[in-house]
Amino acid sequence: MSMLAKIRRMHIREGLSLREIARQTGLSRNTIRHWLRQDQVTEPKYPAKQVKSVVDPWADQLRQWLQADSHRAKRERRTARVLFQAIRAQGYAGSYNRVCHFVRRWREELAAHPKRSAYVPLSFALGEAFQFDWSVEYQFVGGLRRRLEVAHTKLCASRAFWMTAYPAQSHEMLFDAHERAFAAFGGVPRRGIYDNMKTAVDKVGRGKQRDVNPRFYALCSHYLFDPEFCNRAAGWEKGIVEKNVQDRRRQIWQAAGEQRWASLDELNVWVGVQCHIAWEQMTHPEWPTLTLAELLQDEQLQMMPKSQAFDGYVERAARVSSTALVHLQRNRYSVPAEYAHRVISLRIYPNTLLMVADGVEIARHVRSFERHQTYYDFRHYIGIIERKPGALRNGAPFADMPEALLKLQRHLLKQTGGDRVMADVLAAIPHHGLEAVLVAVELALEAGRPSGEHVLNVLARLKQPAALPLDVSPIALSEEPMANVHRYDHLRVEVGDVR
Repeated sequence: MSMLAKIRRMHIREGLSLREIARQTGLSRNTIRHWLRQDQVTEPKYPAKQVKSVVDPWADQLRQWLQADSHRAKRERRTARVLFQAIRAQGYAGSYNRVCHFVRRWREELAAHPKRSAYVPLSFALGEAFQFDWSVEYQFVGGLRRRLEVAHTKLCASRAFWMTAYPAQSHEMLFDAHERAFAAFGGVPRRGIYDNMKTAVDKVGRGKQRDVNPRFYALCSHYLFDPEFCNRAAGWEKGIVEKNVQDRRRQIWQAAGEQRWASLDELNVWVGVQCHIAWEQMTHPEWPTLTLAELLQDEQLQMMPKSQAFDGYVERAARVSSTALVHLQRNRYSVPAEYAHRVISLRIYPNTLLMVADGVEIARHVRSFERHQTYYDFRHYIGIIERKPGALRNGAPFADMPEALLKLQRHLLKQTGGDRVMADVLAAIPHHGLEAVLVAVELALEAGRPSGEHVLNVLARLKQPAALPLDVSPIALSEEPMANVHRYDHLRVEVGDVR
């Protein structure tokens, strides 16, 4: 365009001939004559140079694969190297750099012509609503790289957020995430905005019709907030928490991935601290002079007060096997042996399993998310051992007894009838308690030659009530006694008369 302007100035303003202009510019006179005859001064356009590439025979295939990957999650999209290896298996003889150039050019063309919609900005009053969503993160917990489901809860007005990581998405996890978030926020907003997650919606109807899960409705009724569900494929309706997932992944979760965590509880404690730090450092997008923590203080005054914690368990009926075990998610947990072959209630919490029969708690276990594991409590099998003491020798539940009981067992089983004696010692646990029996066993072991009678004797002495102290306070007399030694002679005379 600058050359065209220069030619027009040389010919029209300075009056130079076409020959002179061609000499000074190096252009042909035909080209100069063509430009000067144009009525409008427009930039000339030249056809793009057609360059053949070794990738051209596979261009359609690569475009199809890239288009399909554009609808997948980022972590599931194929890299240029994977595409290169795929077409090389089909006969591609070019280099990897040519494939990278093609992929880069395709992404630039896609970015130059975005298919994006326009949206209406939303505004929320203090204490009006919160938004909830899940995300998937990967962290090293317990020495292994694990997939974690992270619950994101964000206040729409103050933009304060809270995150908790769980091994899975389930009802008990959902309930616990709400309890922790409301406790961190110091109150409950009047409305909650969700997508159509399966833990909350059993069936999506037409329009806004939803069949809400009864247990989720119980949660909403407990905390007194109204649930509101987005339309299908309308993530912009809860865009505040959607953006929070992206931002926290680049900030908090990226830093968490550089560390190693002994347990999930340790990770959640660290994430909670990072949330509080972010509240103090981040400014509000609509009020840049205020931090999230300062605006949260104002929003707490507008939110509903938080009630007591919701008892967010999931209850299932479970049949106890002949070995007094209950199955859950490919794991087995023991219950008292007297409940074998019965159907009991299993109450599932995020970290705890509660076994209930006839409304009474009969067992409690720490929940495990591993697979094909068995968790015993040897006290559940003491009733069987009283009848079958021989099972002590290879009984799987008794391999995890406290070390003092294991030492006593190894000593007693060397003797004839030692299994019966050990069964008598274990039978004292339901009556006296495990701690008392352990103290008695340790005292017997310190004596050098422990026996069943010795342990039970020590246990009886430990349980014997302490003697009441004697009252040796002096007696207060109202009259001072008189000293009279002659009365002994009087007593002697009386005794003589009797004889």
